[in-house]
Amino acid sequence: MASLAVSFAVANPNITASIVEANEYPDLAQRYNVYGVPRTVINETDAIEGAVPAGNLLERVITAGTA
Repeated sequence: MASLAVSFAVANPNITASIVEANEYPDLAQRYNVYGVPRTVINETDAIEGAVPAGNLLERVITAGTA
């Protein structure tokens, strides 16, 4: 998921990606309700648990960008 998010960010200047190790940043893990990994947070309002196909992530990113 991390590499997929980074590839989206490289392909589109309107997308940014940050990869955070939950064990090293417990405050962020708590803020984003990380109880399992991977957890992908989109625009701080949407989250995806686990690994999903690229098309599913892209659809969620597009939806978040138009909301």
